[in-house]
Amino acid sequence: MLTISQLAAYAGVTVRAVRHYHRIGLLPEPERNRSGYRNYDAVAVGRLIRIRTLADAGVPLARVQELLDAGPEDFADGVQDIDKALRAEIRRLQNTRSRLARLAAGEHLALPRSVVDYLDRLRGLGVEERYIEMERDAWIMIAAQVPDSIDSVIAKKHEELDDPYTVKLYSLLSGALDWPADDPRIVEVADIMERLMIRAVEAGEAGADDGIDDQFVDLLDSTTVESSPHAARLLEILEERGWRGWTRIERVPADRLHTELPPGS
Repeated sequence: MLTISQLAAYAGVTVRAVRHYHRIGLLPEPERNRSGYRNYDAVAVGRLIRIRTLADAGVPLARVQELLDAGPEDFADGVQDIDKALRAEIRRLQNTRSRLARLAAGEHLALPRSVVDYLDRLRGLGVEERYIEMERDAWIMIAAQVPDSIDSVIAKKHEELDDPYTVKLYSLLSGALDWPADDPRIVEVADIMERLMIRAVEAGEAGADDGIDDQFVDLLDSTTVESSPHAARLLEILEERGWRGWTRIERVPADRLHTELPPGS
């Protein structure tokens, strides 16, 4: 006969584990002898080894009793069920790890994959991180407003980045955060923006229904103005030329359509 310590040693578990299996009913607890000790036999060793083997294989303790008492067919079916559940749990954990990894990048918390890829493309063009952070904050708000169409909006933004004028505009805006208030390059930015606005009007893209209400457009515009000391001046220049709005073109001066901008713009 074996003591509980000897039983645990033979089965390769701890005494604490043996007592836990007693408490949950997996391992029958023998009566105490006259000396007050519990003695275990070879049957207990075999059962404990089977319990340990199943537990080490990943079988939940709640299912161990079922498998211990099952016949060959039921045992095989039970193992398959447990394997299926474990594979599902592994997929869930892998998805969780993927989400955590994306969150670690800082931008995936509130942005869809398409927007993050777009911001990464801006980084590849050399746009400064400070400017990208401003765009990111705006895209977070936009994505929340139009979740069903944000991917198509970003697809259009990718098309715009194929235009060298758009790339030049981003290059200028990226560095504008450090410009003095009277920097003449602000006019160059206005020239490029006007060229792009004219193209949008000629393509029939201005004033299209974008699913964003006017109040939200005003919020985006005011956020842009507050984000940079040059944004207000830039909007003033565009308004002097007959354009109004930043997020959406609200008024189009017919006499400026098909107008050539200054060389080098």
